[in-house]
Amino acid sequence: MATADEDSYPGASIGLPPTGRGSLASWWSRIAALVLDWGACMVVAVFLFGVGVLREGGWRAWMILAVYFVESAVLTALAGASFGQLIARIAVVRLDEQPLGWWRALARAAMISLVLPTVVIGAERRGLNDLVLGTVVVNRR
Repeated sequence: MATADEDSYPGASIGLPPTGRGSLASWWSRIAALVLDWGACMVVAVFLFGVGVLREGGWRAWMILAVYFVESAVLTALAGASFGQLIARIAVVRLDEQPLGWWRALARAAMISLVLPTVVIGAERRGLNDLVLGTVVVNRR
């Protein structure tokens, strides 16, 4: 049973500080990061594969998502955050404070690309993807 002190602010039950660096990222910063990521991936996909990625079907219709998957996985593994998350000053960290690693970054990007694991939200603003992987999105500042 949770005590009143554990429920006093978001992130308390998993040991995060109430504010500042390492505190739970807000929904607004997470949504802003996703919009920035998607916009940047649209630009890159159009540059690499042409404007057909915006209006055609077939394989081209999937190229924005493919670019997002690669961008998100690589940058999250190397920098702890995707492009949009870096701009929004948020990061993905493991709860056990170990490095995120490649397999978690790849699995997280895959689950976000599938959408459903991301919109099934559990405690402390953590999607199913974060619950499964033992990660959380926190503020960098």
